[in-house]
Amino acid sequence: MRYRTCMLAAGLLIGAAGVHFGSTASADDGWTTLLDSTHKGDWTEVGKANWEMKDGALTADKLQGKDLDYLVSKNSYKDFQIRAEFWVDSAANSGIFIRCDKSDAIDGKICYEVNIFDTRPDPKYGTGAIVDVAKVEPMPKAAGKWNTYEITAKGSHLTVVLNGEKTADVDDSKHASGPIALQYGSGVVKFRKVQIKPL
Repeated sequence: MRYRTCMLAAGLLIGAAGVHFGSTASADDGWTTLLDSTHKGDWTEVGKANWEMKDGALTADKLQGKDLDYLVSKNSYKDFQIRAEFWVDSAANSGIFIRCDKSDAIDGKICYEVNIFDTRPDPKYGTGAIVDVAKVEPMPKAAGKWNTYEITAKGSHLTVVLNGEKTADVDDSKHASGPIALQYGSGVVKFRKVQIKPL
């Protein structure tokens, strides 16, 4: 009897654990974390910057060469949402590149570039804009604080939301699918979390 009671208790514990882990999995609701405050994640680097985990964020403040640096995802994505938490200083030039046509040579001509660049000479395509595709006016400022980008690509429809405010909403079909990339160009750039959810 004691053996049967122990087996029953063990079964109940296993069942409870299954319910717990099942609810945790469903709470993620399809989101994949590409980097967070504890690990850099798995990226291919194009160019070279001094990326390192520092105080709970992936941080760079220097190029180690003349070319801009990109951390490129291993996977390609077609329709998706991105949530990204980032911090930049006023001198920063960064961005999130999506649907890149290639993974070994990243730029704004072969990807959509969701910009992070408060001091861009032409502010219409600065922070909050999709460079050469969707202007932002007035341009919001991101420097000196933690920000959240929510980027959605579904078919030809692209939207960008910065800190809860929509900054870009456009239809464009130049780039259909491809990897995403995080850019380092100048200043101090930190990414604390990047998640993606296929649609």
